[in-house]
Amino acid sequence: MSPVAKSITPPAFARLPRTALEVRLAARPVGLPGLDDFEIVEVDVPGPSVGQVVVRNLFMSLDPGMLTLIRGDSRLPMRPYEVGEVMYGDAVGEVVASSDPALSEGELVVHRLGWREYAVAEAGAFRRVDRAAYPSPSMHLGFGLVAYVGLMDAAGLRPGDTVFVSSAAGATGSMAGQIARLKGAGRVIGSAGSPDKVAHLTGSLGFDAAFDYHDGPVLDRLREAAPDGIDVYFDNVGGEQLRAAVEVMNVHGRIAVCGALGLQSTGRPDEGPGDLLSVLGKRLTLRGFTLWDHLDRAAEFGEQFRAWLRDGSLVYDETVIDGLRSAPGALLDLVRGRFTGKTVVQVGV
Repeated sequence: MSPVAKSITPPAFARLPRTALEVRLAARPVGLPGLDDFEIVEVDVPGPSVGQVVVRNLFMSLDPGMLTLIRGDSRLPMRPYEVGEVMYGDAVGEVVASSDPALSEGELVVHRLGWREYAVAEAGAFRRVDRAAYPSPSMHLGFGLVAYVGLMDAAGLRPGDTVFVSSAAGATGSMAGQIARLKGAGRVIGSAGSPDKVAHLTGSLGFDAAFDYHDGPVLDRLREAAPDGIDVYFDNVGGEQLRAAVEVMNVHGRIAVCGALGLQSTGRPDEGPGDLLSVLGKRLTLRGFTLWDHLDRAAEFGEQFRAWLRDGSLVYDETVIDGLRSAPGALLDLVRGRFTGKTVVQVGV
């Protein structure tokens, strides 16, 4: 019989609070959730059993894909949220108690146990990161690597390409447009949801052109911005913007499908890429991708990302929401397009 793991109790881990907050899914919504579909619960914080660590979360990520998990959609390669259970997501935090020699107190780690103030799990669930790598620990949650592999691997970006990025002021889109420029794109075009965001794209982020997708048919706006067509479309939205991109694509154009914000924000079925004869006739490539298939790119991208930040050639936008209690409302505001750049919740300090 194997020995039963026992929790190590104070005074060994006297720094731990008695209770902390976590967010649970209270109901499975139809369409966009409301605040009543979330429940904020106070729970006990146990000491770590043998092989476990306790992490005090500092920041957690908010991502549009969380709406798909809330609705219970199983088409993504991630486990849907279950009603009555604590939600999960990317987070960065500090080890405050450890009963595994692999991680020591004070180390900074990233993991998938967000939506809670304290995370308790086996040491293998956490990955150590460099505290000095970025000005804020929250930057370890950025989507730059997603943008990088989408452009380089899924879309096969080439020097001189004309690139169109939808939802270009968001966490992934803002990185994709800038990285495309830094990697030699000939022209970078972005869509966004307000005049202020459009001005931000062409002003601060260096896009060559941008348009508000509310200003008439997307197809017309895209043709105006790309009179010679586009070679690469980095798709964060789907729907009308994907169909417009197919129509404006040059022969042998490439589409990297990163997200489906149109579907995620409404819950309504997407009409897909539209005219498949155009896809056939232009010999287009449409490729979905996830970060998990390209983690071998992380070290390479990390070096370039830090170099771009140091020399000022890349702007990192971040919106910080204060407190776990604000997270459900902030997620809803995120998919309504109210934030710019990467959105994180500051869980602790």
